[in-house]
Amino acid sequence: MTHRILILGGTTEARQLAGKLAVRASVTLSLAGRTESPVVQGVPVRSGGFGGAEGLAAYLRETGNDLMIDATHPYAARISANAAQAARLTGVPILALRRPGWEPVKGDRWTLVDRTGEAVQALGPAPRRVFLALGRQEVAAFEAAPRHHYLIRSVDPVEPKLAVPDASYLLARGPFGEAEERALLEKHRIDAVVSKNSGGAATYGKIAAARALGIDVVMVRRPDLPEVPSAETVDELAAMVDHFIEPAAERGV
Repeated sequence: MTHRILILGGTTEARQLAGKLAVRASVTLSLAGRTESPVVQGVPVRSGGFGGAEGLAAYLRETGNDLMIDATHPYAARISANAAQAARLTGVPILALRRPGWEPVKGDRWTLVDRTGEAVQALGPAPRRVFLALGRQEVAAFEAAPRHHYLIRSVDPVEPKLAVPDASYLLARGPFGEAEERALLEKHRIDAVVSKNSGGAATYGKIAAARALGIDVVMVRRPDLPEVPSAETVDELAAMVDHFIEPAAERGV
């Protein structure tokens, strides 16, 4: 029997996991469709939303999926909540890939906030040179503080551009190493970085570079996510899936 697995993706790990599982199951990778030119995935891809938890539940029933994996971004809280609810509605088992967040170490100058709006306030009243490493959906909030110069990096263009007098835009796709990030911060004379606590190695370079340069980091905390069986790495989750799809007889049941 070939098992059907739906992976809710959008992260590098989701793509890696899909590749690992495709040799032992029928895998579909679902992407939100927010990136205009996503990386080629190597498995069948579904793009766009489902219409909330009920829509996702209907999709799971229609396609006969045996397992759903939430491998979305740590800040995709609504999608994760919908996935957990859809699993409850359908009885389809759910697993999650939850990469650990970064932890501050000696030399870090972090200010922790819960939301992007609080990050705007945390920059303070004096004009600063700010590197926004948040993704293009989040940056509009900084129009409330037009006194700063902003360097904005995103995979796709920010449209419309921010209604502020001084902003620069950089199109790039990670991973970004520490040396590369340090050169970027120095070139643009950045004195504050605003970041989400994405975790993982691919975008940690800016955090390490800010520490080395003594630059302040305004760190947006992760949202609360539903509690479902989870693993921190692709290999750990792949092992959990192996146990799930392994025939009961081979498990000695």
